[in-house]
Amino acid sequence: MLGYVTASGRGEGDRVLSALAERLRTEGVRIVGAVQRNLDRPVGAPCDMELCVLSGAGVWRISQRLGPHARGCRLDPQGLEQAVGAVAAELAGQPAVDLVIVNKFGKQEADGRGFRPVIAAALLADLPVLTAVNAKNLPAFLAFAEGLAEPVAPEPEALRQWCLPRIAAGKRAGLGLTARVGEPWRDKRPAPGRALPSGASLACRG
Repeated sequence: MLGYVTASGRGEGDRVLSALAERLRTEGVRIVGAVQRNLDRPVGAPCDMELCVLSGAGVWRISQRLGPHARGCRLDPQGLEQAVGAVAAELAGQPAVDLVIVNKFGKQEADGRGFRPVIAAALLADLPVLTAVNAKNLPAFLAFAEGLAEPVAPEPEALRQWCLPRIAAGKRAGLGLTARVGEPWRDKRPAPGRALPSGASLACRG
């Protein structure tokens, strides 16, 4: 129930997940999550990065303009956590969800922050989750997933074909989001022999 892409080109993972989300939404799939949008700036300046919540609930700038000679990380953790909080609230409040898309499992998630608790909550609710992972963060992601993750080709149709049977299986089983981000796990338990991802806390920073 956890699929991931490792795209080679810069921003390619963002583009393929955005294209997938747009197509599935036109087909009536109920998606919770966020995708990244990279906005070009003048030549020589790094792009601005934004997270767009897929429901249209908001857009958050997640990059900082540090100046032309800066070498530090450009990520704005506060902007990221605001977007995470918006997605977590939707995941907790939606009566029915088919699919969760998270733009990436990056350094923040590898360190236990960012969208990591959202991914964990979705998996505990047996919801399919799609994300992108780069080579640098792949070992941390695979350690988090503990065998639950499956690589998918970074192509919209391949991702769509990964999603559809898992969405259909969830509907046949009548699965719903019984776990709420920030609340104890009450109604559902992992299937026998199924390990939960390490650090799969349901507490989410807002």
